[in-house]
Amino acid sequence: MAKYIKIHNHPFPFLLYLEWILLAISIITSVLPYPSPRFSSRFPELTILSITIFGLMGLRLPTSNNITKIIYAACEIILIFITGLFEGRAARMFPFLYIILVTRSCLMFQLPGRLSVTFISFSLFLFTLINRLPRTTLPIQAQERFRFFTLSLTLVFGLSLIFVLLLMNSLLSERRSREELAVANEKLRQYALRIENQATLEERNRIAREIHDSLGHSLTALNLQLETALKLAQSNPNKAQSFLARAKELGSKALQDVRNSVSTMRSHPLQDKTLEAAVDIIAEDFQRNTGILLHRNLHINYHLSMEVNTAIYRIIQESLTNISKHAIATEVNLEISLNRGSLYLIIQDNGRGFDIQENTTGFGLQSMRDRTLALGGKFLINSAIGCGCQITVDIPLGRLT
Repeated sequence: MAKYIKIHNHPFPFLLYLEWILLAISIITSVLPYPSPRFSSRFPELTILSITIFGLMGLRLPTSNNITKIIYAACEIILIFITGLFEGRAARMFPFLYIILVTRSCLMFQLPGRLSVTFISFSLFLFTLINRLPRTTLPIQAQERFRFFTLSLTLVFGLSLIFVLLLMNSLLSERRSREELAVANEKLRQYALRIENQATLEERNRIAREIHDSLGHSLTALNLQLETALKLAQSNPNKAQSFLARAKELGSKALQDVRNSVSTMRSHPLQDKTLEAAVDIIAEDFQRNTGILLHRNLHINYHLSMEVNTAIYRIIQESLTNISKHAIATEVNLEISLNRGSLYLIIQDNGRGFDIQENTTGFGLQSMRDRTLALGGKFLINSAIGCGCQITVDIPLGRLT
C-alpha cells in the first residue's frame, strides 16, 4: 500500500461511497426535529461538525507510521464519543459511525489493531447506550420492553461489528492474494521475456554452429580443390580439370547447404542415414579431398538418440575440417566405442599440433565443446607442438537413448 489511502487509490471505492451515504444519513437523522424535547439533539451543530470532520478524515487514511495511525484512530473515537454524547438521550439511528470506524481500522491496522478498535467501538457503544438510559422509574412492563430492546440492539450491533470485521478481513485477504498474483504474473512475464531472449541467443548460436559446421566444411574442401587445381594447371591439366570438377561439386553442395540453412535450420544433417554410414561418407570425402589417410574403428552396437548422432557427426566433421586446415597431418585415427557406461569418440592426428594454452578458444573448438557439454559429457583436448592432436569426447550412456 501507499503511505496514505486517498480517493484515487482507495482499495474499495464502493466502501468509500457507502461511508458517505451513512454519514449523510447520520447528519440528517441528527437534525430531524422530534415532538419530545427529550429525544432531540442538545447540540445539533456540534454533532454535525463532528460527523463532518469524521467524514473528511476518511479522505486520507495513514497506513505506514504506527504512531500516526494510533493518533488518527484516537481522534476518530473522540469525534464519535462527542457525537454519541450530545446527539440526544435516545438512540435515534443505528450507530453507523462505529461501523465506519471498524472499516477504516481494517484498512490501517493488522489483525491485532483491528480487534482492538472493534473492542473499543463496542465498549464505547455500550457506554453511550447506558448513558441514554432513562433516569426516571418506568413501569415493570415498560422496563421489560426496554431491557429487551437494549439487549437486542447490543447483540445486533455486536454481530454487525463481527460481520464487518470478518468481511473486511476476507476482502483484504482476497485483494492481497490478487496483488501477489499480479506481482507473480509480472515476474513470470519478465522471466518469460528473459527466457525468450536467452532462447533467441541460443538459437542464433545454434544457427551459427550449423552454418559453420556444414558450410564451413564444404568451403574448406572447395578451397583445397581449387588450390590443388591451380598447382596442377601447368604440369598436369587433365588432373587439374578433375579437381576443378570436384570443386564445382563442392560449390554446389555449399550452395545447397546455404539453402538448407535458410529454409530450415532444424533439418537433420544425417538425412536418414545411420551414424556409421554418415561417418563413412565424410571420411571418404576427407581422404579424397585432402589425401590424408583416415583410419576408422567404429563399434556402435547401441541405439543412439538423434541428438547424440547429430552431435557426434558434427564434432567429427569439425575435427576433420580443423585437421585439413591447420594440422598438416598425413594420418588420422577415428574411433567410436562404448565402454564403462559411456560413449567415447577419439580423433587423433599426427600433425604439427599446437599449444593448448593459446589455441582452444576458436569457434570450431568451442562449438564441439558446447555440443558435448549440452549432452552432459566431457570434452578433452590433448596436444603439443610437433606431437599432433587428440580430441576425446565422453558422453554418459544415460544420455544416449
